[in-house]
Amino acid sequence: MAAKGRCTSRCGARQGNSSTVIALAGTQLPDYRGGPMVDKVQKIWLDGEMVAWENAQVHILTHSLHYGLGAFEGIRAYKRANGKTSVFKLREHIDRLFDTCKLTLLVPRVTREEMMTACLETLRVNGMPEGYLRPMVFLGEGDMGIYAPNNPVRSTVIAWKWGAYLGDEALRSGIRCKISSFARHHINVSLAKGKIMGQYTNSVLAKREAKFGGYDEAILLDTNGFVSEGSGENIFIVKKGVLHTPDLSSSILEGITRDTVMTLARELGIEVREGRITRDQLWLADECFFTGTAAEITPVREVDNRPIGDGVVGPVTKKLQERFFDIVKGSDTTHREWLTEV
Repeated sequence: MAAKGRCTSRCGARQGNSSTVIALAGTQLPDYRGGPMVDKVQKIWLDGEMVAWENAQVHILTHSLHYGLGAFEGIRAYKRANGKTSVFKLREHIDRLFDTCKLTLLVPRVTREEMMTACLETLRVNGMPEGYLRPMVFLGEGDMGIYAPNNPVRSTVIAWKWGAYLGDEALRSGIRCKISSFARHHINVSLAKGKIMGQYTNSVLAKREAKFGGYDEAILLDTNGFVSEGSGENIFIVKKGVLHTPDLSSSILEGITRDTVMTLARELGIEVREGRITRDQLWLADECFFTGTAAEITPVREVDNRPIGDGVVGPVTKKLQERFFDIVKGSDTTHREWLTEV
């Protein structure tokens, strides 16, 4: 599959409102083809080498393309107030990438340090002061069928420019969400603590359903009916000044931004509680927001046509947003250990 020029797929990109639709297998889906998501860069790191964008290709029989076994991460690099570029929690992301490989019995042919270096070098080579990084470990071509133990384990790092995941207005004013008819995987059905390629079909279906219904994002419950997470984000609610989020025994990804927000909340004197959240607790919350590398801290102003609180971004959410962005792109130096300079 050649990476030709620009990717015009909206797969997870910032999406606007459009009245036009496209037909797909007899179903009318919203058409958000407002422009390219990924602008072409010069180089992609592939198996230890920097290769030209046009040459970053894999065979159509690449095993992960057929069966979804592979690990990936999403990482952001920010240009800070001092003019320098820093990658946010690079070590933590690469550790999680290798944790996913362990869960899926993939053995990368590169070390954690080599993958971290590849992320930094990809930004440097492409002259990117800010960007989104996508490290991946996947099974290459060779044997087909479910069990292919001899196929090569390949690694890559791609970088592209990516602004606010759900749009700048979403960060300012919040988004509208729908509780999905798709449940998040049971903890014994899939490996919730891994960022595994094939598992994201669940998220894609939930997101498509939400967008088709006129909402910005989906919220998935677990198989017991408790709030789990968004299609690609962890979720928090605020009730009477206390911050609540599903605990790690739930079917959720152990989010790196999630952990960051809990740390910042405690530093601001905000009580944090991890535990089950019911759907009606979500509806009756004073505030709600998503966290994630792509989503950063995105307020939720409405769920299932019910306003959250007064239907505006609340004070706790605003405090956490301000502190987070001051650390990653401002002048706050209290958590230098979270930033790796390029």
